[in-house]
Amino acid sequence: MGLIEVLVTPLGWLLRGKHAGEQTAYKHYSQLSTGKVFELFSPAFPNGGKIPEKHAGLGRGENISPELGWTKPPQGTKQLLLVMEDVDVPLKKPILHMTALFDPMVEKLHEGALTPDNAGIIFIPGRKGRRGYHGPRPMPGHGIHRYWFHLYALDEVVPADRNCSGFEELLPLVDGHVIGRAHLEGIQKSK
Repeated sequence: MGLIEVLVTPLGWLLRGKHAGEQTAYKHYSQLSTGKVFELFSPAFPNGGKIPEKHAGLGRGENISPELGWTKPPQGTKQLLLVMEDVDVPLKKPILHMTALFDPMVEKLHEGALTPDNAGIIFIPGRKGRRGYHGPRPMPGHGIHRYWFHLYALDEVVPADRNCSGFEELLPLVDGHVIGRAHLEGIQKSK
């Protein structure tokens, strides 16, 4: 355990009962609601299973995005939106680890594909303007964190030239255009 982990672990213990929680999850936002469901999966971990360390964030793992696959999205899908959130962070709202838009002709995302230099993916900036995949890295001592991957099928393309500065700017652009959703949960336990 490094010096920073040693210093932060007592804070994690103190905050163990504090979580953003499922009720504040982005999947509950009205702009992302739909009744149609398809399946999202990863050969790296089962739904509800432990995300391997190599897919964990820097300082804990290699920060390599896991391979993701899905069943056929609904007919009429023109773009896919992938969101990854930590619903157990000790804040009022979950933290977004990644938001990405890509063509529905993509049948799966290979391991390591979610990097900012992938020209086939439009990344919406996250915390501190970060783009691309940022793997799990729960606060030391805080316990188990659930990381939710959501894949949304959109019936309209969000134009690349819109340059959304964050997820909140993206929401009105997808409102009324979500025609399907898929979900995958992975967990990481803090050290």
